[in-house]
Amino acid sequence: MSARPVTPRLGVNIDHIATLRQLRGTPYPNLVEAAQVVVRAGAQQITVHLREDRRHIQDADVQNLLKILNVPLNLEMAVAPEIVKIALKAKPARACLVPEKRNEVTTEGGLDVKRQFKKIAQVVQKLQKNGTSVSLFIEPSKDAVRLSHKMGAHAVEFHTGRYCMGAQRLLGKKSAAVAQRELERLQEAAEEALELGIEPHAGHGLDYENVRNVVDLRAKDGKFLIFEYNIGHSIVCRAALVGLERAVREMASAIIAP
Repeated sequence: MSARPVTPRLGVNIDHIATLRQLRGTPYPNLVEAAQVVVRAGAQQITVHLREDRRHIQDADVQNLLKILNVPLNLEMAVAPEIVKIALKAKPARACLVPEKRNEVTTEGGLDVKRQFKKIAQVVQKLQKNGTSVSLFIEPSKDAVRLSHKMGAHAVEFHTGRYCMGAQRLLGKKSAAVAQRELERLQEAAEEALELGIEPHAGHGLDYENVRNVVDLRAKDGKFLIFEYNIGHSIVCRAALVGLERAVREMASAIIAP
């Protein structure tokens, strides 16, 4: 595990900038320009998900971003052989292995690190030997953290989707209870990661309000618990109203000074 950052890092996922482009097959919005705006606004990492169906990010986007970025590119990717081959050739600074289904609107949960242990572990080793630091997108559970550690992952990114649904009151009367329970699970899993020397990250469904309770979580030493946040959809939605640069600055403020 690398040294704890001075403040939590913000990685901005720009997939949905590409979604707008792909809707009509236009050359705009320009993804490279968007990434430059995001970095100027304070993002310390650009995250993109190269899906097997190429619904938003394209192969050329990965190459173009690697050419111009002065911050790390975090490539979200399935463990599919085709995508692994692309990642090995591209050599992004970071990769986050995620589950992927063709018919899902967005990622629905964490990796099944128990059932797919051997397959995932092989990809982790290939990528890290190739110079790419690897995180695993998992459910916030101690068991998943321990298995990720056995695979040699540098970090784990906890799936915060169910917490966010509760915090956004999308689960009816049980929303508040679910949100609280998920925060507790996140606390326990992140503490386990720190004990094992793995960086705890978080992402999925986080917005300007619900991220604050996650940022408030503290490790046993009293310092912030989550090292890195990867957030995209809520930022792009906010950008439609106030502009991309301001939207990123607002999110950076939310995770640094909640």
